Amino acid sequence: MVTAGHLSEEKKLERFIERINAGEKIEADDWMPEEYRKTLIKLISMHGISEIMGALPEKEWVPKAPSLKRKLGIMAKVQDEMGHGQLLLRVAEDLMKPYGKNRETIMEDLFSGDLKFHNVFHMEAPTWADAGLIGWLVDGAAIITQTNMLDASYGPYARALKRICAEEVFHAQHGESIIIALAEGTKEQRAMIQDSLNRWWDSLLMFFGPGDASTTGTSKQDTTIKYKIRTKTNEQLRQDFFTKYIPRVLSLGLTLPDETIRFDEETGKWVYLQPDWSLFKQIIKNKGPKSEERLRLRKISYETNAWVREALGSEDVS
Repeated sequence: MVTAGHLSEEKKLERFIERINAGEKIEADDWMPEEYRKTLIKLISMHGISEIMGALPEKEWVPKAPSLKRKLGIMAKVQDEMGHGQLLLRVAEDLMKPYGKNRETIMEDLFSGDLKFHNVFHMEAPTWADAGLIGWLVDGAAIITQTNMLDASYGPYARALKRICAEEVFHAQHGESIIIALAEGTKEQRAMIQDSLNRWWDSLLMFFGPGDASTTGTSKQDTTIKYKIRTKTNEQLRQDFFTKYIPRVLSLGLTLPDETIRFDEETGKWVYLQPDWSLFKQIIKNKGPKSEERLRLRKISYETNAWVREALGSEDVS
């Protein structure tokens, strides 16, 4: 009898594809093709780091929140995001073990620029409306992306996402609560929301990444779909975001900063003005409005708290 260890690479890949097509979950110790492992490492590391970096714009509003209730709410959200990051980095770390790498490697890659974090977290958040919009629309976009991977073929990631998505729903409700309160407030407060929406709109479109060949001129194969890590393309996810949130935005009397946007009944899709994708490429290369400052803060925190990691990693912590 030929055991799994004696199978050819071609046969192993064939069995692997059969497993994921049958809906089986791949675990950390299972055999997997290098392309699958590297795709997961890149995706989950970026997701985990983005959760951590994403806490920084809202952290700025903890001491400036307009009431104790709002302060407690945004503090809890920041704490959750950091927890999500730690959970995801543990998942990524298990995948990196064959390469002799760990979470420390992930942080080093962040500081060197080799690991990117999400475009939205390079942006400024100068008003309380920004804090609300991040929770409402940015986290709303994240929920759409992440729920698409709840049945991911990689078991540890799928299980982590179930917990994360449950908490993200509360984050979106937190943000929506802030926005509704401002929308029901003064003329100045309503104008604050509109200004925030205008500034964040392109970042929200870019959140899902470039579209397919028809919109970007590229034809790069999407390995996340190939290996059943997710099921929808970037453009399909963006269309889902429009369908869910455009009616909600308009119901508050806000104006979308795109005069061309409309729903095409014939195609069943939203037609909209594409953002500047060259700007997107610059932002994710750490050339966004707040990229340098947030990386500096993250590095200071990482270096300042090195003693904690050393103590926890020591055999004698008495």
